[in-house]
Amino acid sequence: MSRYRSGNSAGTVVAVVADIMAVILGLWILMYLLDANRANDLVRFVHGAADWLAGWSRDLFTFDRAWARVVFGYGLAAVVYLFIGHAVAHRLHRH
Repeated sequence: MSRYRSGNSAGTVVAVVADIMAVILGLWILMYLLDANRANDLVRFVHGAADWLAGWSRDLFTFDRAWARVVFGYGLAAVVYLFIGHAVAHRLHRH
């Protein structure tokens, strides 16, 4: 099922946490693009979590279109978390 099934559990935890972070960021991008109701508690929670996770990258790009800033700013954070998280998990599984 999981490619990290055999091996130590620390690597699996790191990979799962990285995946959850990327899902939250991707979910916010999707909610933004679909113009989700920002008064909704779930939307506010996801937006707050995504803002915190992408604090270093969300204003990195200065595109004229707001949707492009959201997609690239939050998307970059998601890709970085996935890459680093899975690289660390792979390294932990090798030992």
